[in-house]
Amino acid sequence: QVQVDESGGGSVQPGGSLRLSCAVSGKFNSIYAQGWYRQAPGKQREFIASSVSGGPTNYADSVKGRFTISRENAKNTAYLQMNNLKPEDTAVYFCYADVALHRGLVPEDYWGQGTQVIVSP
Repeated sequence: QVQVDESGGGSVQPGGSLRLSCAVSGKFNSIYAQGWYRQAPGKQREFIASSVSGGPTNYADSVKGRFTISRENAKNTAYLQMNNLKPEDTAVYFCYADVALHRGLVPEDYWGQGTQVIVSP
């Protein structure tokens, strides 16, 4: 069973920074990609950032230049460094991982439970 665990959320003032972590554990062959979505109250879940193994990173326009996704492959962990946070960044942040359980299988999506980020004066 694959488990995805986020951490690092919290409350911060506008202009502040937070770093979210996303650790993948369990039995699997490889991680194809990891990324982040967020969902604000009353809104649909929206894409934030993604990182493909050996490939590109992508960002939503709303966070370009402020958020950075990185990965530490030895720890099966992705990070989302969030700088210059704004009140509109307030949301529950969800991490996902595209994981191949066995060599040759198509990767499947696994999601974390979400971590709350609140940006408020």
